[in-house]
Amino acid sequence: MRIIPISLPTPFYIGPVNVYLIADEPITLIDTGPKTKAALEALREGLRRARFRVADLRRIVLTHAHEDHCGLAKSLRDEAQDAEVLVHSWETGHRKGRLEYEEHRALLVRAGVPREEIEAMRRMYEGVRELADALEDDEHRELTDEMELEFATGSLRVVHTPGHTPGSCSFVREADRTIIAGDCVLKRVTPNPVLSPDPIDPARRFPSLAEYLVSLARLRSFAPTLVHGGHGEAINDYEELFNRYLRAIRERQAEVVKLLPQTGASAWEIARALFPDATDVHRFLAVSEAVAHLDLAHTENKLAVELTSDGREVYRRPMGGEAALRR
Repeated sequence: MRIIPISLPTPFYIGPVNVYLIADEPITLIDTGPKTKAALEALREGLRRARFRVADLRRIVLTHAHEDHCGLAKSLRDEAQDAEVLVHSWETGHRKGRLEYEEHRALLVRAGVPREEIEAMRRMYEGVRELADALEDDEHRELTDEMELEFATGSLRVVHTPGHTPGSCSFVREADRTIIAGDCVLKRVTPNPVLSPDPIDPARRFPSLAEYLVSLARLRSFAPTLVHGGHGEAINDYEELFNRYLRAIRERQAEVVKLLPQTGASAWEIARALFPDATDVHRFLAVSEAVAHLDLAHTENKLAVELTSDGREVYRRPMGGEAALRR
């Protein structure tokens, strides 16, 4: 079973996205890149160098349903004459009714994001959505934890690794402990725990960072020798990266807690203090980061939280000592 990385351009700040051709029957592509002319041309060239065409694809598997990973899924499926598309049921970005606006709006209101900012985020994401064609429910099949993707000469085990998104999945080749991890593991940056409704109860917020820590530990249990991420270079020393991630998460959480004044603050206020220069999509990602760390600190009994009369959540540190909130 050959795993062939193909780098595709994206219009996003993160830069190129890695998709992976599994050159074994049934010919499989893991992730697709965004729906842009440049990404499609680069994909065709990558397939050509490996002596394949889009028409040879029999299966398209998505690590998660962000536009830079799923954008071309429908068009590739159609060109390959109904290649099978698989994605975890907790993902929404590939669906006809993806990113339900009211559910996300409610989460942003609770985070204290001002109305005009929410409207700006909505307009921005309307544009981002153009980078992916939606799939109807009968055009994809569900990935489930521990299922095996069978190939002629081996298999990949599906490992549900929520955190970056609720339905993020990784794929493990146990014969040599190689993992394709999507955006769960990236060499140069710590993945953003994106603010998402809980798939089981959409009125609630998904505990992204707590779940992400579990996912990192689960991948560690395979003692991986090589990890292919969704962006950047492959990782040869997962143990070093694992410990670096843990340090970065704990340091960021300590920073978030320290920023809270005794009078309390919303996640939006913390996000603006952490990332005062954030613009465009990064303002949403900043809120996601702040919410994730505040939620984890609350779960660990480091913070208290209360819901105000206007629907905002305000976080407070225990009594004693006060840090000024930078604005």
